[in-house]
Amino acid sequence: MAFFEFLMNEILSLPEVLIGVIVMVGLLLQRAAIAKVFSGTVKAIIGFVILGAGAGVLIGSLDALGGIIRDRFDIQGVIPNNEAIVALAQQTLGTETALIMGFGFLANILYARFTPLKYIFLTGHHTFFMAALLSATLGTAGMTGLPLIVTGSLILGGLMVLMPALAQPFMRKVTGGDDIAMGHFGTIGYVAAGLAGQATGDASKSTEDIKIPEKWSFLRDSLVSTALTMIIMFLILVLIAGPTIVGEYSGGQNYIMFGLMQGITFAAGFSIIMAGVRMILTEIVPAFRGIAEKMVPGAKPALDVPIIFPYAPTAVIIGFLSSFVAGLISMFLMGITALAVIIPGLVPHFFTGAGAGVFGNATGGKVGAAVGGAVNGVLISFLPAFLLPVLGGLGFENTTFGDSDFGVVGILIGLLANLFS
Repeated sequence: MAFFEFLMNEILSLPEVLIGVIVMVGLLLQRAAIAKVFSGTVKAIIGFVILGAGAGVLIGSLDALGGIIRDRFDIQGVIPNNEAIVALAQQTLGTETALIMGFGFLANILYARFTPLKYIFLTGHHTFFMAALLSATLGTAGMTGLPLIVTGSLILGGLMVLMPALAQPFMRKVTGGDDIAMGHFGTIGYVAAGLAGQATGDASKSTEDIKIPEKWSFLRDSLVSTALTMIIMFLILVLIAGPTIVGEYSGGQNYIMFGLMQGITFAAGFSIIMAGVRMILTEIVPAFRGIAEKMVPGAKPALDVPIIFPYAPTAVIIGFLSSFVAGLISMFLMGITALAVIIPGLVPHFFTGAGAGVFGNATGGKVGAAVGGAVNGVLISFLPAFLLPVLGGLGFENTTFGDSDFGVVGILIGLLANLFS
C-alpha cells in the first residue's frame, strides 16, 4: 500500500513524469529507435518542466497582486485553492484518494478502449485533485472502504473521458484540427464560454485580428502587449495600495518599481509557458499515434489548459481580465446574500479565464472572448460557494476547490446523497 501511494501521489500525479511515460510507451509501440525513444521522452518531460516553471513565475506574480488587493480593501471571505483543500483532504483521506486516482486512470483507459469517448486524460495533478474531491464528497455522503473506492474510481474514469468529449467540438475550432483534447477540470466553464461566444459574438472577428495603427505596431507582438497590459494593471493597483501595503510583498523594493517588474515578470512567465507548450506538442502528438494504433484505437491526448494559449494569446489576456472583473462583481453580490463570500483568486481566474477567453474567441471573436471569460468568472465564483456545504468538515477550513468541474461534480454528488439518504 505504501508503494502504491508513493506511485500515485509522488510519481503519476506529476504531469511531467506521466507525460514522459506516455511518450515513451507510444514510441516503443511504434518500434522507434532507442535514440528517438530517449530523446522524445526527455524532450516531453523537459517541455512540461518548462511549462511548470512558467506557471510558477505567473503564480508568484499573481499571488503578490492578490495579496495586495485583499490587504488594501480588507476583503474577508473564502479563497478557492485546489492545492490547499487537497492537502487538507489528504490528512484523513490519503489512502482513498491514491486508490481512486490509480483505479480511475485504469478506468479511463477502459472507457476509452470500449466506448466512443476516445480520450486519455494526461493532466496528472487535476486527476489527483478530482480524486480528492470524490473521496471527500462520497465520504461525507456516508460511503467508506471498498464501495467508496470503486464508486470514486468509476466516476473519475468517466469524467476523464466525458469532459474532453464535451470540449472537443470547441477544441476543433480553437486548434483547427482534431489531434489534441482539453484535459483540465475547468471544462464546464470553457464549454459555457464557447456557447456564450457563439450566442453573442462573431467568430470571424478574432482577437488576433485586432487592427493596430502603424505607430503602435509594437503591440502586434503578443509578448509586448501582454507585458504592457499587466504593467498597467500592476501599477494602478500598487499606486492605489500605497508603499506601506506593497512593502509587505516587495521585500523592500520601491513600490512603483515592484509593480513595473511584476508586470514584466508575468509576461516572462507567459512566454516560458508558450515555449513549453510548443515542445510538448512537438513530441506528444507523434508519440501518441503508437498508443492510438496499438492500445486504444483513435485515442487523443487530453492535455492541460495552457496547451491552447498559443492559438489566441490576445484572447488569453481578455479572458483573464473579464473573468476577474466578473469574479469581483460576484463577490459583491455574495456579500448581500446568505452565501459564503468567495474572494476571486487571481490564479484560477487567470488559467480558467484565459482558457474561457480562447474558447469564446473561437466561437464569437473579440466579444466572445470577453463574454466567455465573464461567464467563467461567474461560474468559478458561485459554484465554490454552493460546494462548501457538500465538503462536510473540510468546508469549514476557509478554502475550497476553485475550478468549475469540481463545483458541478461535488454539488451533484451532494444532491444525490440527500436524495437517497
